[in-house]
Amino acid sequence: MQKPESSTIPLSPGVYLYKDVRGRIIYVGKARVLRRRVLSYFRADGLPAKTKAMLSHAASIEYLTTTTEKEALLLEASLIKKHRPRYNIVLRDDKQYVLFRLNTKHDFPRLEIVRQARRDGARYFGPFTSALAARETWKIIHRAFALRRCTDKAMKNRVRACLYHFMGQCPAPCMGMVTPQEYNENVRKVCDLLQGRAAPLMNSLREAMDRASEDLEFEKAAILRDQIRAVERTVERQAAVLPGGGDMDAVGLFPADKGLALGIVFVRGGAVTDGRAFYWPGLGFEDAPELLWSFVSQYYSQVTPPPRILLPWLPPDAEDMEDANNGETPFAEGLSPSPDALPAATPDSAPVTSAPVISGPVISGPETSRPITSGPITPGMDAPNHAGQAAPHGETAAPSAPPSSSTARELLEQALSDRRNGAVRIVPPQHAGDNQLVDMAQSNAREEARRQEQKTELGILDRLARSLHLAGPPHRIECVDVSHTGGQQTRVGMVVFEEGQPARSQYRAYAMPDSGDDYATLYAWVARRLESGPPWPDLLLIDGGRGQLRTIQRALQEAGQPDLFALAAIAKARDEQGHADRRAGNVADRIFIPDRANPLPLREGGPELLFLQNVRDSTHRFAIGRHRKAKRGAALAGELMRLPGIGPATARLLWDRFGSVEAMRAATQEELCGLPGIGPAKAALLLQKLSGLGHV
Repeated sequence: MQKPESSTIPLSPGVYLYKDVRGRIIYVGKARVLRRRVLSYFRADGLPAKTKAMLSHAASIEYLTTTTEKEALLLEASLIKKHRPRYNIVLRDDKQYVLFRLNTKHDFPRLEIVRQARRDGARYFGPFTSALAARETWKIIHRAFALRRCTDKAMKNRVRACLYHFMGQCPAPCMGMVTPQEYNENVRKVCDLLQGRAAPLMNSLREAMDRASEDLEFEKAAILRDQIRAVERTVERQAAVLPGGGDMDAVGLFPADKGLALGIVFVRGGAVTDGRAFYWPGLGFEDAPELLWSFVSQYYSQVTPPPRILLPWLPPDAEDMEDANNGETPFAEGLSPSPDALPAATPDSAPVTSAPVISGPVISGPETSRPITSGPITPGMDAPNHAGQAAPHGETAAPSAPPSSSTARELLEQALSDRRNGAVRIVPPQHAGDNQLVDMAQSNAREEARRQEQKTELGILDRLARSLHLAGPPHRIECVDVSHTGGQQTRVGMVVFEEGQPARSQYRAYAMPDSGDDYATLYAWVARRLESGPPWPDLLLIDGGRGQLRTIQRALQEAGQPDLFALAAIAKARDEQGHADRRAGNVADRIFIPDRANPLPLREGGPELLFLQNVRDSTHRFAIGRHRKAKRGAALAGELMRLPGIGPATARLLWDRFGSVEAMRAATQEELCGLPGIGPAKAALLLQKLSGLGHV
């Protein structure tokens, strides 16, 4: 790409987007001064190898100006998340973490599991990285502390107590069997537990149990005993690392042989409660500064940040480094350490030596997620600033960045503070306790790197190629499934997996002629797929057996494309009577390939079969969803055509324009007049008829 004219580049803050010859965004960056930042890419020397590779593929550049640097930061994070550019460091973790929610404004609050914290005045506790672990904790709490489980609407409409009341797990506030004061005593205990104040809660429960025993109230004493056990089960795997309490996240980096790994440890209520780890293949330690800032920006766009975020060091921003190279802003030494300067966490050392460890040093990955308790992250809550704590006697605090070198940090802190509605500080380690947390996060990162690099030695695509006798790894997999009800609203759903991951933007649903013959539908679909053109899959997976496989094979042969892509079919296992075994948890599905009578001998529960089952299940859900959507559309058209004076053409116009009965009923006469062939008189008649149409 040629250097752009400097006069064409704005001098304001904003975002720049490099695009390739096909117009795809390959890199997104932000700048305090767009002209200075963009021109730095075209200096004679000193460019990193990744930047040179990006420029070799770039064909054009576009600019989006903003009024402030913080707006540029937020816009950059949004564009990276939306477009996932090839040369950006992208956090491929779209899931929303699980939180507990208690609406303390209600007379009888309900403990519920949610995926997003809203500014609604309720109290939120979390996060959980494992939904399964969160639900286990939720069940333990409900068994020990009687709280209602029904929704507000169900509670208002009840005419008798639910089954949980007779099991001793609900005090039946719907029937007025408990006062708000008595109910909120249990709510207070649950809040103490989720905030990490387990010790005083345990003491009060033991004292109450002893008093009940002395008063011969043995049933009450038994309930208190069960509550004590529930608290012990919930907190037994937590490690206390902040004696004074507090919430924070600690981040650690590990430069592996083939990539860069990052670990994050969650501290809630002064205790290590959970953690996550991520791995980026192909990155080196020189990418660590960009990775740290990108991770913080993207990760906390999905979750509510704690008041303190601990990084292994404060790296300079790319623009700050450019300023330093130009001699404009000298940096303090030690802000960007070498790989050897990272905190050394030996493989056989415990991550936290001053407190019990959470079942070993590693807490990364869903299989090791623990049920957690945590302090509240209620939006609007202020929290103490830990960044200014002095280092203990005899220990040296890490150097802080000078004001001139902390612009990227200040921008992130402002954006995260707005999201949290309270102060957020991004700081380096301040004392030995902080270093221990960074060591723990780095240990998690190292373990994740080891696991990922072992996995990539012979990845799932290579395993599939070997098991299915393919010429090479199937980098692009397409899977198809037919869905209909009695031959009506027939749809063929096609999902796409690229490099082993779903490419949802490339999912397609084909509307086929109504037919109950799946073979004929698949045969006709092949012609539709060939019309769509490339990219062609390396493997086409069919949800079906030998019959569906032979149908598609015959259609490709008759179209003159017999070897266009590899074929395979996945069919349900058979029971003793020869019927499809559709029991939950069945992992013995059969895989067929062309010119082979018997299914392939894939191991039950093996990674290859589990991967193909996941692809098939994703296709099945997608096809059924599109078929049901088509059924709803047909039901709407039928409902409309039952109205006098509305035929198929008018029904289709209304359906295409408004999409739902609610939107039609809310339409004005002017909007109806805007439809082709509908004048004021007919619009008034339609408005009258639609007003009496019920909800579909």
